[in-house]
Amino acid sequence: MRSFTFRMFSVALLAAAFGLLPAQAKPNFTGTWKLNVSKSDFGAMPAPDSRTDKITHEDPDLKDSTTQSGQMGEVSAELKYSTDGKETTNMVRGNEVKSTAKWDGDELAIDGKASFNAADVSLKDRWSLSADGKTLTILRHVTSPMGETDQKIVLEKQ
Repeated sequence: MRSFTFRMFSVALLAAAFGLLPAQAKPNFTGTWKLNVSKSDFGAMPAPDSRTDKITHEDPDLKDSTTQSGQMGEVSAELKYSTDGKETTNMVRGNEVKSTAKWDGDELAIDGKASFNAADVSLKDRWSLSADGKTLTILRHVTSPMGETDQKIVLEKQ
């Protein structure tokens, strides 16, 4: 009986050591992504006419080059995040946005704070990738002096 227990313990130890037990792989967001306006919901904000994100993701570094056009004209931004929770600073429309990004399971949670026109704004994003890797969904909660709104941004891989 004792040798059977030892053998079972050894098998379990080997399985863990050689990665036979399931591991959680984090999604990789690298690619060129285009906004699907009809599947997105911008809440109280006007929807852009178009948006393209070019993402380079080598964990913990994530770079997002975004170009968006709509009622407010064309806007581009070069955003950098560190998925290990280190604070990053990005410029958006001439305003400093301080963010932290960290994994929550297989979703990336990005929390940002900024001041636009002397109004403090908080952004809470949740990035998730579809099982086939072809759809990036960003759920965003925006808090500002004008109230709160939720957005759903659906991007499709090109």
